[in-house]
Amino acid sequence: MVFKKLLGSLGVGGPTVDTVLETATALPGGSLSGEVRLTGGSADFTIEHITLELVARVEAEHEEVESEGTVAFERFTVGGAFVLPEGAEVTVPFDVVLPWETPVTALYGQDLGIVLGVRTELAVAGAKDKGDLDRLTVGALPAQEAVLEALGQLGFGFRSADLELGHVRGTGQQLPFYQEIELSPAPQYAHQVNEVELTFLAGPGGLEVVLEADKRGGLFSGGGDAVGHFTVGHHEVHDRDWKADVDAWMRALTETRAAYGTPGAYGHGDDHEHRSGPGMGTVVAAGAAGLAVGVVGGMVAAEVVDEVGDFFEGDEDEEGGED
Repeated sequence: MVFKKLLGSLGVGGPTVDTVLETATALPGGSLSGEVRLTGGSADFTIEHITLELVARVEAEHEEVESEGTVAFERFTVGGAFVLPEGAEVTVPFDVVLPWETPVTALYGQDLGIVLGVRTELAVAGAKDKGDLDRLTVGALPAQEAVLEALGQLGFGFRSADLELGHVRGTGQQLPFYQEIELSPAPQYAHQVNEVELTFLAGPGGLEVVLEADKRGGLFSGGGDAVGHFTVGHHEVHDRDWKADVDAWMRALTETRAAYGTPGAYGHGDDHEHRSGPGMGTVVAAGAAGLAVGVVGGMVAAEVVDEVGDFFEGDEDEEGGED
């Protein structure tokens, strides 16, 4: 996808910039490549720097009030310190590495409703201009796919996915937000659990897998949240019986006594700044037949709400620019 933006801060006659992503679907911790194409304006301009900024649409909750905003979670300087001659065309290639905790936006080609973008910032003669957003698609790592496929084979269903501002307590989380995948319980756990929330925190060596079960109350016991932390290595993808292992995780989780009157595992940090923005639906409707798409465990017919694409159109209005 290509976007083009006239540098409004420089007025008519300024250079234009096109950013092209050559990586159709990136992976957490993987390469993102492409090129920034510059076309000179009506005079020579000094390009001080060209920066790519990764941004995400994130939900936040403060004093039981929910809001949404844009969070920048990585920046890469890919060029600069050169003169762009009048009318000249210059291409600046780039190849950067995504953070390991970059959220997954699609599973087996199915959109989850998570919105990530790449924004290009051009600094020219002391002025900065941020171009439009180019949507970034991120697939799942093999270990993430293995866990999700096992959950699908066990009968868990996909409900929704979103990004939450804050930190998961007791983990090595690096980004200011985390991805939360909500699952409906498998039939064999439905009498014990209302829903399960899953978070992956990837790193160079493997994954931290955090599962939180909303447990149902019984005749002689109340409900509550039970949290389990598990780790898997990237090298273990082909060496484990994932269905058996994940089932064991869930059994341990459902047998754990829920903590009462204590904070949950998912902490919402108020120290991270965010701004309100246009609403965006992140819910993906999914069937209860399974979680993994196109694999054993059932086909999920996911339908992403229309507002997902509005993030990119609405962001342009917030910046006050027009194509």
